[in-house]
Amino acid sequence: MDLMLKAIVQDWFVLLPIFVCSILVVWFSIDRLLFYNKNKRNVNEFIPTLHKALSKNNIGAAERQSAQLGGIFQEMIDEALRIYQDQKAGFSRAYDISQSLAVRKLERHLTILGTIGGVAPFLGLFGTVVRILYTFQDLATQGNQSAAVATGIASALIATALGLGVAIVAVVMFNYFQTVVSRFESDFKLVKLVFLSLIDSDDETVVDKSNSIAL
Repeated sequence: MDLMLKAIVQDWFVLLPIFVCSILVVWFSIDRLLFYNKNKRNVNEFIPTLHKALSKNNIGAAERQSAQLGGIFQEMIDEALRIYQDQKAGFSRAYDISQSLAVRKLERHLTILGTIGGVAPFLGLFGTVVRILYTFQDLATQGNQSAAVATGIASALIATALGLGVAIVAVVMFNYFQTVVSRFESDFKLVKLVFLSLIDSDDETVVDKSNSIAL
């Protein structure tokens, strides 16, 4: 503990970026966890009821179910309902645009976590190199002292350890959040498939009626 405090006091200027990165990792991790938990929904239970309402062309019931669902899924379903009523022919492309915008909300700050995961070890290595240089300078002026060498090297390695620790947490959280975003995207695609299946059914019905009239 004394060595850690000594390293912080002596090398604060090279350790400061690592501490800033650690604060950012904690801040953005909490922010994303709260956001994902706030918008997490069991879509498996909702999809059948949505399909049933839409198959009966009951848009009002679908809107009420969407309002009960809430969160980012309500935004996506409301947008899907709007596209479904206004432009069925271009539903897929219009929905994909809305989905991309929603995914951007989900991926917010993830780039920062990924960047910190890649940069933090190098910041730690930089701090280690700086402390070793100072140790060699002290040895040149004070003479060969094995205790001073050992203390200097130990103090230098603290920066590397801190950098690696911050990087590990950042990478773990980044990978976890990427998995969460992928799950959201899969649920968005389920919603899209529900609407596309109904649009295809409507098209088949129109074709069948046209064939019947022609015959």
